[in-house]
Amino acid sequence: MQQLIDIGVNLTDKQFNNDREEVIERALQSGVVQMILTGASLKSSQHAFEITKKYPKVLFSTAGIHPHDAKTFTNTTIEELEKLAQHEEVVVIGECGLDFNRLFSPQNIQEQCFEAHLHLARKLSMPLFLHERDAHERFCEIFAGFRDLAEKSVVHCFTGNKDQVKKYVSMGFYIGVTGWICDERRGQDLQEAVKYIPLDRLLIETDAPYLLPRNMENKPKNRRNEPAFLPHIVHEIAKNMGVEPEVVAKQATANTRKLFNLPEI
Repeated sequence: MQQLIDIGVNLTDKQFNNDREEVIERALQSGVVQMILTGASLKSSQHAFEITKKYPKVLFSTAGIHPHDAKTFTNTTIEELEKLAQHEEVVVIGECGLDFNRLFSPQNIQEQCFEAHLHLARKLSMPLFLHERDAHERFCEIFAGFRDLAEKSVVHCFTGNKDQVKKYVSMGFYIGVTGWICDERRGQDLQEAVKYIPLDRLLIETDAPYLLPRNMENKPKNRRNEPAFLPHIVHEIAKNMGVEPEVVAKQATANTRKLFNLPEI
């Protein structure tokens, strides 16, 4: 199979504390040649950046505040994220967006935090790593004022339906697809929706350690997802899109390098 790039790995998660280097090595041995580490708070964004320095041109990171953590957002935080984004290893602003599923942070605070990230991405001319759950309409309303950013943004870990993906594609977004597509119960909408994602807007990710593919044989006993399982997700995406896995792999890798300006290795 072609080289793969995992655009969303939560490698700062404590589940990786005891074997982080082994996880990276397994990914490389599985053809996952580059990975983008997700920052979901100022602290985790800083931690992700520190990890990337040990693996030049292989690991990269994001700088942002997840909507769950929006309540920690201050103007000072945005200034710190801007400083972090000056490093070449930090290739995208985020994870940021809206999550109205459980409202760990109040809606109005989420929206303020989200818009601050959008302004920062515009100021720095950087791509965006976006999160949206149960907030599709409001997400699109806010982005209406930032349409110039959509073509440099990925709606990461998309789990919605075909109507939502059509809307996002029409706005210009890239779409990140995870192992959610491997879930025979919750993934049915996504299995249909991927048919409406143009190959030149498709990105692939594990969102490890979360979303272990349910239909994968020989699942690890710890039930932890990791980037080495990305090839399985690629096959599932390809099956539902009606194309060969090599086509998905080649196009997604090219899309990722284009969006995040990653070097070829």
